[in-house]
Amino acid sequence: MTDTIMKSGEIDRRRFDSLGHANHGWLDARHHFSFADYYDPARMGWGAIRVWNDDTIAPQNGFPPHPHRDMEIITYVRTGAITHQDSMGNRGRTGAGDVQVMSAGTGVRHAEYNLEDEPTTLFQIWIMPRAEGGSPSWGAKPFPKGDRSGRFVTLASGFAEDVDALPIRADARVLGATLKAGETIAYDLGEGRHAYLVPATGSITIDGEAVEARDGAALSGGRTFTISAQEDAELVLVDSE
Repeated sequence: MTDTIMKSGEIDRRRFDSLGHANHGWLDARHHFSFADYYDPARMGWGAIRVWNDDTIAPQNGFPPHPHRDMEIITYVRTGAITHQDSMGNRGRTGAGDVQVMSAGTGVRHAEYNLEDEPTTLFQIWIMPRAEGGSPSWGAKPFPKGDRSGRFVTLASGFAEDVDALPIRADARVLGATLKAGETIAYDLGEGRHAYLVPATGSITIDGEAVEARDGAALSGGRTFTISAQEDAELVLVDSE
């Protein structure tokens, strides 16, 4: 499901202050796409990307057990940590800079809690699977930020060649990069692909267009994009069908 018709190679910047917003006290959430009580018919998804939430979770709080099915759910922790529990018996703590993935498949219940004494900030990203069904699964992995200095590293992937990434069941990749101020990298987005890029920190330009921290940028495929850091920046990008 896509939200806006864009020509090949275009950039659609979504300013942070234009995102959906819900503050529940224990959870302060910004929604890049329509979610829960936030509905914008122009922002229903981008390619197979359905949800990108920018969440701040208060200490000793979190999401109680709730169900999902037929969705790939990726959590990128920016600060603090999140502790996961699910109906498959999995439990794990994912810290800042690291990633967890859950393939909901035919159905799973899970809870996500911030058991730390500080707020946790994270991106929660939902990607539609290439096919419905399948047994649910969960996994987590550390990804040292130093390993992605000046380059994109694949964190989660639905492609077999990405052997070091967490597996997901979608024709998509989740990538991370860190850039020093003044550094530039290029990203080649294939024809017909959809990418969504968010700087977790720092300001950047994409082909000269300014994108500030926690803004979103929807990119349409068919060209190579040049990303330049105006200040030290931490980037998360999803490349989907």
